[in-house]
Amino acid sequence: MLRLDHVQLAIPKGAEDRCRPFYVGLLGMAEVPKPPALAARGGLWLESGPVRIHLGVEEDFRPARKAHPAIAVADLDALARTLSEAGHEPAWDGAIPEVRRFYVQDPVGNRIEFMEATGTGAP
Repeated sequence: MLRLDHVQLAIPKGAEDRCRPFYVGLLGMAEVPKPPALAARGGLWLESGPVRIHLGVEEDFRPARKAHPAIAVADLDALARTLSEAGHEPAWDGAIPEVRRFYVQDPVGNRIEFMEATGTGAP
């Protein structure tokens, strides 16, 4: 294996406009045009540096409440404030020594973890 190319999360049909303010506005990700053959399916492709998230439309949508991407960030506290002020309250978790992290739900209920190393531990 060489690298992880992207993570795909499911969204319900028509939820793209609900998700853009979160992923693009709050997280600062850029929306990337999908190839024409895939664009007709709906969804969004997003990226920020090497982090790529694809939001794919799923007819029988159920949010991922346990499975989740974990994204390392440079300023966890600033991101937590930004998300909290926008109504996405972080759920802090101190279970891993030397890693500060929290979980948040995107606008359709998918779980996302954000983390920051505090010492010699991951990420």
